[in-house]
Amino acid sequence: MTPPAANDRPISVMIVDDHEVVRRGIAEVVERAEGMTVIAEAGSVADGVRRAGLVRPQILLVDLQLPDGTGIDLMTQVRATQPDVKAIVLTSFDDDDALAAALEAGASAYLLKSVRGAEITEVIKAVASGRTLLDERTVTRRRAGHEDPTENLTPSELKVLDLIGEGMSNREIAERLGVAEKTVKNHITSLLAKMGLQRRTQVAAWVAARKHSGWRAETGH
Repeated sequence: MTPPAANDRPISVMIVDDHEVVRRGIAEVVERAEGMTVIAEAGSVADGVRRAGLVRPQILLVDLQLPDGTGIDLMTQVRATQPDVKAIVLTSFDDDDALAAALEAGASAYLLKSVRGAEITEVIKAVASGRTLLDERTVTRRRAGHEDPTENLTPSELKVLDLIGEGMSNREIAERLGVAEKTVKNHITSLLAKMGLQRRTQVAAWVAARKHSGWRAETGH
C-alpha cells in the first residue's frame, strides 16, 4: 500500500496550556476541523519540551503563561532542536511586549483566546502552509497605537510612580528617596501632567492595573 503523500497527511498540532479545560476545548476544535489532528498536549514548559521532542509536531499552539516559565521559553527551547516547527501563540494577553517577544522567539501568529474556533483552525492551516501572520510591522504598528504614558517621565518621576503604586504617602516617598516632601509633590505634579491624569489616586490605580495585566506577572500561578 502506498503511503499518503506528505501534503495529504493531517497537520499535526501540539497544544500547550496549563488549564486542562482550555486545552481540551482547543483540542476539540482542532480535531473537528478537516485536515488536522492533535498529537500531544502539555501543561508546562518542561513537559512541552519533552513531548515535542517525542512527537515532533508541525504546529505548536502555545499559551504564554505556564507554571514553570512562559510560552516564549517553550518556543525557544523547542525551536532550538526543531527549527522547522511552526509556533502560534494563543493567549488571553493583548500585550505589545508579549507580541514582540513572540515575534523574536519565532512565532508565526499571535491569537487571543477570544477568537472563534474557526479562526484558530484557519490560522493553523495558514501557518502550516508557510505563511507568517506576525511580523515586525505588526508590532511597530500596534505600539504606535498604544503609546506608553510613562515614556516621557524622568528617572526620578518613575521612582515616585512606582512608590505611589506601593501605597506610600508623599512623606514616605520623600524618606525613601532622601529628598524633601515638596520635591516629591513637584514630581507628582509633573508626572500627572505628562500622563494626562488629574489625581494621585489615578496614578495608583494605573500602576495596579499595569502590574496585574502583564503577561509575565502571573507566570507560575
